[in-house]
Amino acid sequence: MTPAYGIVLFHTTSAAMQAERAVQNAGLEQRMIPTPREFSSDCGIALRFLWSDAPSVANALESAQVELAGIHAMTDRESP
Repeated sequence: MTPAYGIVLFHTTSAAMQAERAVQNAGLEQRMIPTPREFSSDCGIALRFLWSDAPSVANALESAQVELAGIHAMTDRESP
């Protein structure tokens, strides 16, 4: 089963905010959420997005030179 959502983890809050702007500017659906316990991160917030948009999200973050800790798929039970 394909995950419905993905999550981007960050080392800093400023990187999370930069990512939010980059993904919004790319016209992609996203939402800032508290980092789920199942994932480890230096930052307490993460960016949730539609998993089907994963390649576009990765491209937007790379183009904006956002430093991130990782991009992961989320199962339905992990999704807030």
